[in-house]
Amino acid sequence: MLELGVIADDLTGGMMVASLLEREGVRCPLVTSGDALNTLDDDAQAVVVGRKLLIQPPDDARADAKRTAEALLAKGTKQIYYKYSALFSSTACGNIGPVAETLMDLTQADHVFFCPIWKNTTIYQGRLFLGSIMLHESPRRNDPVTPMTNSNLVEVLQKQSQVKVGLLPYQIVASGTDACENYISEQKALGVKFFIVDVIDESNLEQLATLSRDLPLSTGADLLPVMLARNWQRDKKSQPKTLLPPAPGYEAVISGSCTGKSVRQLAHFEQTHPVFRIDLLEAAQDANMVDRIVEWAKDRLEKGPVGVGTSTDPEGVKRAQAELGREGAATLADKLLSSVARHFYQHGVRKFVVMGGETSGAVMASLGIEQVSVATFDVLNGGYCHSAGRDPLSLVLKAGGVGEDNFIHTALEQMREAD
Repeated sequence: MLELGVIADDLTGGMMVASLLEREGVRCPLVTSGDALNTLDDDAQAVVVGRKLLIQPPDDARADAKRTAEALLAKGTKQIYYKYSALFSSTACGNIGPVAETLMDLTQADHVFFCPIWKNTTIYQGRLFLGSIMLHESPRRNDPVTPMTNSNLVEVLQKQSQVKVGLLPYQIVASGTDACENYISEQKALGVKFFIVDVIDESNLEQLATLSRDLPLSTGADLLPVMLARNWQRDKKSQPKTLLPPAPGYEAVISGSCTGKSVRQLAHFEQTHPVFRIDLLEAAQDANMVDRIVEWAKDRLEKGPVGVGTSTDPEGVKRAQAELGREGAATLADKLLSSVARHFYQHGVRKFVVMGGETSGAVMASLGIEQVSVATFDVLNGGYCHSAGRDPLSLVLKAGGVGEDNFIHTALEQMREAD
């Protein structure tokens, strides 16, 4: 029986939750499908299922989440947790609301909490703050796929949802469990089923974990699962894993992320190692692009790590998106990079650093990886994982917006230390 089953709306976000739970001493592997749950070891206390729900059409996201939750419940999972971005990243039509409604119906929950809290984020009066600025004032307002132009999460969630959305305000949260339960009962009588929860410090998050302890469904970002685990961990902690089993072989970096941090990290790596930069407009006309990259890398891999990236300068990204469309450019990039990763594996690469959430999912799928063990959360921001078997490999999967400039070097050194 699993204490907690996390359905993550993207792979790298799910990996972070698994690593945070591992830091708490919770055995929490990550799988990429409901079917892979059947291969879990007996010592697993929780599991993360990394899916691609963020920008699917809402009906597809609903069906995907339902299948995953049904598989978790069939394993005897006590509580389902729907994990999304701490920035509440979503399109105008979903998918946070639609997925949560589906999971609420399946688990027969009579109310659901929403709490996208992580490190520098707080929620007050239903508004999401990044440090001292509101969400709509941050660079996320210009995100090409999920522009967040409204900081009022009650309004954002209501636009996506058929059920009534309300607020569990700070004044009530800070007043204790009885005050919260009385307020929730009053609001439910008025038809409210979804609650955005104000959280400005750790004590508020602990209060929310207490309120969520016996619920069949909770939702939020990365920190709430940690608090939930502390409710049932007590003396059952396992030893956190900072190093995973070895994966001897060549090393490669695969980057499909165009964030400023990823661009700087790849440039830092390029100062000492070769990098093949893919021009997507050229690649769209060249059926042999993957073969060219593999031929370029073959001899270089023997001398040290190599990099392959679609991240060029911002103007290059804009040109590709203008010609191919945003979705077309992203789809082409992930198709190319996942194919390159598969060919690199066939040529002996066993350590991968993969940059970008969507790219990470595409690479995992191309390598046929359905389950990984996850290292404890550390300077690698939770992306270090290992696929066991007769021919093991290790990966560090990185979300676009995390890490210092030397992230790639740090990731490779940690996997070498495991060897």
